[in-house]
Amino acid sequence: MQWQIDPKHSSLTFGVRHMMVTTVRGRFTGFQGLIDFDPQQLDRSSVAVTVDAATVDSGEASRDGHLRSADFFDAATYPEIAFHSTKVRGRGGNELEITGDLTIRGITKPVTLEAEIEGVWDDPKMGRRTGFAAKATIDRREWGLVWNQPIAHGGLLVGEKVKLELGISAVAVQAGTQAA
Repeated sequence: MQWQIDPKHSSLTFGVRHMMVTTVRGRFTGFQGLIDFDPQQLDRSSVAVTVDAATVDSGEASRDGHLRSADFFDAATYPEIAFHSTKVRGRGGNELEITGDLTIRGITKPVTLEAEIEGVWDDPKMGRRTGFAAKATIDRREWGLVWNQPIAHGGLLVGEKVKLELGISAVAVQAGTQAA
């Protein structure tokens, strides 16, 4: 069954260490995607998501401008971040492992998400709905996100590891209709 991600009820967030002592969190507000998912045939499942890189939001306008710049996402040159699954594997119960290709700044690298099926239910307004939670940790340098500054005592301003967390709600695409 095909499901369209509902961005109004989903979240794509990240967290990265700042000045070695705290974690700054942010999110992307513009994204869309399709999920082919049948709990009885997990190996035939797939996920395709595109994210508007310019919609990065860390809650601080000047930092968001820097994140959109060539120092980080270079959103003017690389407007989309994309994830396309290559394999979905059940891990028992509601747990999944979703492996795929993550493209940032035109660089594609494999990533594995630890995911959980949060349920399938009937939404009286939208029809059939499903939910997933997923997380992964990536090294931002692998995608060309290498900007940094040294700070006192031998540390760096921005951590290299980025924790990704996704809360996905998706609605069933009805037969004969096209996902927007």
